Amino acid sequence: MSTTERTHPGPVTYVIVAALLAGLTAAEITAFYVHALRPVLVPVLLLLSAAKFTLVVLFYMHLAFDRWAYGAVFAFQLLIAIAVVLSLGALFAAFWALP
Repeated sequence: MSTTERTHPGPVTYVIVAALLAGLTAAEITAFYVHALRPVLVPVLLLLSAAKFTLVVLFYMHLAFDRWAYGAVFAFQLLIAIAVVLSLGALFAAFWALP
């Protein structure tokens, strides 16, 4: 049985990822203050936060360098969490829509 080991990146990669995360955070703050983006503010912020979440999970939680099974377990639990949040959102929307 052979196991394929991937080498973890060096400090330079983590500094680059940290700079990307800082840039995405700056983009989120900028998007909040740009009045032209008000109609699409929530989707823009969700997209930017999803990109930040992906970078953190892949690099700082080392899922990019582990077996694919670990990523699959994490993704399955993430889908369950998204389903719960969407269900609660629908429930509260229906509750507040009552006369």
